[in-house]
Amino acid sequence: MKLWKTAWRFLPLSLLVFLLTGCLGETNLTALDPKGPQSQWLFDNMLLSLYIMALVTIVVFAIFFIILAKYRRAPGDDEIPKQVHGNTALEITWTVIPIILLTILAVPTITGQFMLADTEPDPEIGDDTVQITVTGHQFWWQFDYEDEGFTAGQEVYIPVGEKVIFELHAQDVLHSFWVPALGGKLDTVPGITNHMWLEADEPGVYKGKCAELCGPSHALMDFKLIALERDEYDAWVEGMQAEIEEPTEALAQQGRDVFEASCIGCHAVGGMGSATGPALSDFANREVIAGYLENNDENLEAWIRDPEALKQGNNMPAFPDMNDEDMEALIAYLRSLDVQNN
Repeated sequence: MKLWKTAWRFLPLSLLVFLLTGCLGETNLTALDPKGPQSQWLFDNMLLSLYIMALVTIVVFAIFFIILAKYRRAPGDDEIPKQVHGNTALEITWTVIPIILLTILAVPTITGQFMLADTEPDPEIGDDTVQITVTGHQFWWQFDYEDEGFTAGQEVYIPVGEKVIFELHAQDVLHSFWVPALGGKLDTVPGITNHMWLEADEPGVYKGKCAELCGPSHALMDFKLIALERDEYDAWVEGMQAEIEEPTEALAQQGRDVFEASCIGCHAVGGMGSATGPALSDFANREVIAGYLENNDENLEAWIRDPEALKQGNNMPAFPDMNDEDMEALIAYLRSLDVQNN
């Protein structure tokens, strides 16, 4: 009796947890709201599997309860039931039905695998098909637009309604590239090249995740996939290809000197610098810093002074002793890196 009372006490909490699992905290971060052909195929097959499992469960429990009610032992009935060796018709039935159900699942699964594995350029677009090289680092993402001649970090831009091909690599450990609203996940493995493609049906900002445990800050290894109309995407590409203009404000000009003295060894801007860390050519338009912090001056200063405190295990050096004047100037310069407005 005590056990049942304890169970009833926890029932409301269990139901609440069950309901909360269905809450959508962020837009464009769920496979249950597909926004592309890949994710739509995955969602449709998920529903197909769910319907088949639900049908099997209902039929099995219905038969179970019917037999339980119809053939239960009556009071005073002590006879041994008739013993039978088997029933050929039943055995054939419960063998054939699972084969049929598995075939229903297998046909779309196999055809879908060929569709997902087709990483050839779209014949309708041809040489204009966007191809992006993705490299996973602890704990950030590098996006190389090799045909266009530039590198982006933490945010990857694609044109809407077009098949985009991704070539996946890893710099250090195993990662997994995943944009839930647009498609499935695929591992990035050191020394191995994998390929996949994605397509967005509508413009928007789609949240991406690393789906493979890769270190202490794995949970913070997020990125954004931004889908634009083709003319807007072309304008963004032009801005990324262009040389970064000299800042007009004196404070930002001073900040550029600070950047070149302290940061350019790891971060590329407009083709200058290194790709050891994320490229910063369009930093002013980023929504977040370090993959998860709101892009404001306070968080940016905290990140520069002590990145380890905000993202454990990352490789960015700290600058705790940078004076306030240089810090203000550096932030002003980073705020001027806006290829879209420039």
